[in-house]
Amino acid sequence: MEVAETKRTVVVDASNQRLGRMASKIAKMLLLGMNVIVVNAEKAIITGKKQAILDRYLKLLARRQFSSHKKINVWYPRKPDRLVWYTIARMLPRKKPKGREALKRLKVYAGVPKEYENVEKLSFSEAALTEARSRSGKLIRYMTIAELSKLISGGRYAAKS
Repeated sequence: MEVAETKRTVVVDASNQRLGRMASKIAKMLLLGMNVIVVNAEKAIITGKKQAILDRYLKLLARRQFSSHKKINVWYPRKPDRLVWYTIARMLPRKKPKGREALKRLKVYAGVPKEYENVEKLSFSEAALTEARSRSGKLIRYMTIAELSKLISGGRYAAKS
């Protein structure tokens, strides 16, 4: 890639995008040197049964560090924008300088800030949930990040509509 193209800023709309697939695409863009801004983070979706998704995230929240009671290193977000940020961050090589620099180029917002309202937004076709049924005919179950956030935080971060 050319130097001029690697410093490009890309605005990604997370509405109706599968979280994992979207996050992996964004992680690759960050490693290529692009600045990535994710908007509508609360509208990203996680596929699966709602109870299974909730159980998985509650299990992550229940983790504890046993090395020291004074410094707790295990932290898991509850806000929708931080859930998306954390998912993308875990796909980067955080212990290497390249990964730390890539993470500095990522910004995630719940909703659309005023400065990005009229900007062209990118969405990934392979991450989009376009049909309600899979190829085998089964109904695709999912929940949004906003719903998950509301459930794991006790309703503190309800979506602002």
